[in-house]
Amino acid sequence: MNILKPPCDEAVIAAKAAVSPCSEQLGPWILAATILGSSMTFIDGTVVNVALPALQSHLNATAIDVQWVVEAYALFLAALLLPGGSLGDLFGRRLIYSLGVAIFSLASLWCGLAPNIRQLIIARAIQGIGGALLVPGSLAIISASFAEKDRGQAIGTWSGSTAITTALGPVMGGWLIEHVSWRAIFFLNLPIAAVVLFLVLRFVPESRDPESKRLDLSGAALATISLGTIVYGLIESPRLGFRSPVVMSALAVGVCTFAAFIAVEGYKRSPMMPLSLFRSRDFAGANLLTLLLYAALVGTLFFFPLNLIQVQGYSPTAAGAAILPFVLIMFLLSRWSGGLVKRYSSRLPLVVGPIIAAVGFALFLRTGVGGSYWTTFFPAVTVLGIGMAITVAPLTTTVMNSVKQSHAGIASGINNAVSRTAGLLAIAVFGVIMFRSFNACLDNSLNQLMLPPDVLGFLNAERIKLAAIDIPSNIGEATRIAIRQTVDQCFVFGFRRVMLIGTSLALGSAVAAAVTIRNR
Repeated sequence: MNILKPPCDEAVIAAKAAVSPCSEQLGPWILAATILGSSMTFIDGTVVNVALPALQSHLNATAIDVQWVVEAYALFLAALLLPGGSLGDLFGRRLIYSLGVAIFSLASLWCGLAPNIRQLIIARAIQGIGGALLVPGSLAIISASFAEKDRGQAIGTWSGSTAITTALGPVMGGWLIEHVSWRAIFFLNLPIAAVVLFLVLRFVPESRDPESKRLDLSGAALATISLGTIVYGLIESPRLGFRSPVVMSALAVGVCTFAAFIAVEGYKRSPMMPLSLFRSRDFAGANLLTLLLYAALVGTLFFFPLNLIQVQGYSPTAAGAAILPFVLIMFLLSRWSGGLVKRYSSRLPLVVGPIIAAVGFALFLRTGVGGSYWTTFFPAVTVLGIGMAITVAPLTTTVMNSVKQSHAGIASGINNAVSRTAGLLAIAVFGVIMFRSFNACLDNSLNQLMLPPDVLGFLNAERIKLAAIDIPSNIGEATRIAIRQTVDQCFVFGFRRVMLIGTSLALGSAVAAAVTIRNR
């Protein structure tokens, strides 16, 4: 569940000088256009995870299928985010932003009408392409439109408004899933997109970067192929097996293509990811911290709504509300945490914050089947929120201060892309861990139930759905209850394993900060 905006969004806005500041009369309309457009992607990122159990039941999807629903979108968003920003600088920010909104909304329509899981996955991939144009475009329009004296207030308005939509997204989406349909969460984007396009075409002036350089098309292609093949190999490995030639070939192509991406970015005059920035120890350390911590956050919380709805019996609305303490803590403590750097420098909060987040992940290890939300999940969600609140603002400050001012924009964009890439890879890797843990537990438990061969065969064919397994109807009620309890317990067993890995990654990010970030 992408419940946290990627780091450095505000830094991307602050780092670029205004090309031609807008008039005071246009300012509120421009902010409205960018806030609503950004909100579509933030709402989409939080709502879809709550809808995954509904997709499994209504589209007869496996757990691997619903992984692809999330990953298809995240793949193109992460790989094309930096080129999407360059397109706006080169061809016009209003044009590219409008194109992104249009693509995103048409793909949302396709998602809502998708008759099967394959079409939904394809539509989600196209949504990701639209998002890669929309997200950097909204930030660039604010940067280009507001003079330095007005930009702080504009950034604060944009940040606060998008934080509210991020908080409301899971609850609103859960209510729509419960009372209307899972399709409604995608149709919700259509009226918003119509309003955004009207505001953009009516009030937003066109702007370009006169110093914009050529697009790094080869870098974008290599990044997409590398991430796509690695994710494909990892996600499909539970279904095909790690020794499958298809899986091994995909992983090999992904690793080789990533090496080629690094080589190409190293010699290009205008790369989308200048490797020279990583010579800064603070910049390299901040991105390593981002990679580990956001992998832990996104990878673990992907399984959180599945646990709440399929195992614990929560409604979609309740599952969406379960994460609200995290979002509210982030919102309420963001200004306070921004002052920590002035008092203690960035190193201390970047060590302490991830450690507290690790405690939050560790508290999820207490999860069982059943139990009160307030004693089981609320403490974990709250502590995790405090840890992330302490971390995010100092992380953004560190990224901004670790490079020359002229490079602050691209440095912020890279860190933003790293956080999205971390989540993309984490869902694939944690999926492998979940499947292996779940299957090992299920094998041991089913052997003890002494089930007939035909029932075992049915369950073995269904296990790829994880906790959404269908149980045969031609068996006794007591046996059905025993199987359901076994499935729930095995999912929780896998959930704990995933949270243990998340705890380790968060601690690793604290170590990375302690070793690499200078105390200044």
